[in-house]
This record gives sequence, C-alpha cells and structure tokens, in this order.
Amino acid sequence: MDISTFRFQPDLAEATTIPASWYVDPAMLPLEKARIFGNTWQIVGRLDQLQKPGDFFTCQVVDEPLVITRATDGTIHAFYNVCRHRAGVVADGSGNRKALQCSYHGWTYSLDGRLLTTPEFEGVRCFDKAANGLVPVLVDTWGPFIFVNLDPQALPLHDILGAIPAETQHMPLTRMGYYKRIDYEIACNWKVYVDNYLEGYHIPLAHPGLYKEIDYKQYRVDTFRHYSKQLAPIREKPDSLYRRNLEEGADAQALYYWIFPNLMLNIYPDNLQTNIIVPLSHDRTLTIFEWYVLDIDRPEVAQDFHKSFKFSDLIQKEDIDICEAVQKRLASRSYDVGRFSVLRENGVHHFHGLLCEYLQRGEA
Repeated sequence: MDISTFRFQPDLAEATTIPASWYVDPAMLPLEKARIFGNTWQIVGRLDQLQKPGDFFTCQVVDEPLVITRATDGTIHAFYNVCRHRAGVVADGSGNRKALQCSYHGWTYSLDGRLLTTPEFEGVRCFDKAANGLVPVLVDTWGPFIFVNLDPQALPLHDILGAIPAETQHMPLTRMGYYKRIDYEIACNWKVYVDNYLEGYHIPLAHPGLYKEIDYKQYRVDTFRHYSKQLAPIREKPDSLYRRNLEEGADAQALYYWIFPNLMLNIYPDNLQTNIIVPLSHDRTLTIFEWYVLDIDRPEVAQDFHKSFKFSDLIQKEDIDICEAVQKRLASRSYDVGRFSVLRENGVHHFHGLLCEYLQRGEA
C-alpha cells in the first residue's frame, strides 16, 4: 500500500483528516504493527503481578510472545518468550519460579535471562552459553503499571510520559487498587476508536448523560509531543456521579490522558480507568477497560463501582454505535478525507500527525 502520497498539514485550520483508505485497507495493519506498535511503549501488566522475586507472567505485544519476570535481586525484566534452542516456550501463564524452563527440550534460564542448563548438549562445538540467554525487551514502570517496548533504541518511557507523572502526583492514584477488567470487541478500525476518544465535539449529541456531568464550554484538549490531555470540569450539582467521594481540596474535574498510540487513562476523583486499544484486524478492535478504585477495601466499594460502571458502560456503548457506523461509511465511494473543527478537534489532528510521522518514516 502506498502511503507516501498523503501529506500531513500541520496547520489545523487548513488540514484534512487521513484518507479513508487508511481505515479500510487491510494492508495498513501490517505496516502499523511494524512501524507503530513495534516501536512504542505498550502497557502489559501491573506491579502487583510481580510482588515477589520469582514472580512472572506472560503476555503478547504485536504478535510477539513475551515473559515478564522479577529476578532474585528484585529487578523487573522482560524477554521474548522464545527458547534460543529451537524456539520453544520458556514460560506459560503466570506464577513463581526459581528458573524458567523450556517445555520442549528442557533448557533452563535464570529470571534475569541467563542460559543456565542445556541438557544432553555435550559435544557441541563453537557454542557460547553466555551469548544464548533470552533476548531482552525494554521494560519500565510508572505508578502501578508495567510497560515494554520492542524497539531497543526507543526513547525512555518517562520521556514519552512527559509531565503526566508530575501532574497526577497530587491525586490518590497509589490508593486506587485494581478492581475489574471488561473487554469490548468493536467492528471498527482501531484508529476510528482513537479518533472518537480524542475529541469532545460529539458529547452534546452522542452522550447526553455525560454532557450533564461536565462543563462542556470549558472542555479542552491540550496536545504534547507524544500524548494529549483532555480537561473536563465537573458541574456543581448535588447528584453528580463524579463528585461522589471527592476529597476536601481535590479538583472537581475529570482528566483524560491519551498516550500514543493506544493507551488511555481516564482519571476521576475516586477511580481510574485504563483503556488499551488492540487492533484485531483492519476492521475489528479490542478495547480493554481496567478499573482501579479508591480505597478498595471500603465496604461501599462494590456499590460505588456498580454506579460508575453502569454509567461508563452506557457511554462505551454509545461510542461503539458511533464507531461502527463511521467504519461502514468510511468505505463509501462518497468519502475520502474530511476537515477539522479548529475549536474541538485539535486532539485528532495531533494523532494524525503522529501516525504520519511513524508510518511514513523512510517513505519516498
């Protein structure tokens, strides 16, 4: 697929959206996996999954099998879950082990990736055991989250996060414990879903319940190098869902962070939602919601979460209807590119600029 013909216009007032073909052509996804998802920080788990030395869990990023470990010295590591002998599986699921053992021929590796044993390998010449440890992957943490990056030359995670850690330091994120995961599978391209997330322009018509909760006139999107932030002040009304459990002196606002390309953090006074967007195909997307709630051992947590989830689920279903309808119409012969609202769609324009930057590297 030739993606070099589209030129991103940095001037929002003159810019067009990316072409419809970028959403509907199956040839786009392999490019995106190689040039975007294979070169960006991806959230893969939580620190509470690696509480003790020997803990490990497996995951997958861009079709690559990975294993994440906490070594005996407490250091967190990430490796390709691929034995250096004949590509067997060295870890399955999660648990606690003193070493990782390939289930094919029994080669073992330490939790920091060193090759320990090679059964019945006597007589092999020109073999350097020290050079045949598990292949490492960049790994880092922020807050309760673990991230990896398949690109060994990638910028450090905290360079990508920018001011987010400092801006959220005053919020009680450390008191928010993991509560629940909900998955939604949506019949749309992953970029349609991200586009929709990055603007509040559709809130008055598409989300009447949310519109009543926030001060839409004050709603704004601020863009930064690798992320954007949506600020939504909460209306002062006695039955506000978002003012429940608001601590004295705390800001009555919702913060929505998006980190390129596919991580969303929805931060409210008493809960945090992470939303990870995973492309399944060119026209199907998995959205993974995980909830972290304030003071998780409180007796009323279940009741509070039920109210939050019911409202969140309604908004999500409203967004699903929008995204699936848009995906169908992107295939229409009547549509190629659109224009942006300067007031409301700078976040989408920022996303499209990053898409072009990553996808068109090396293109003529």
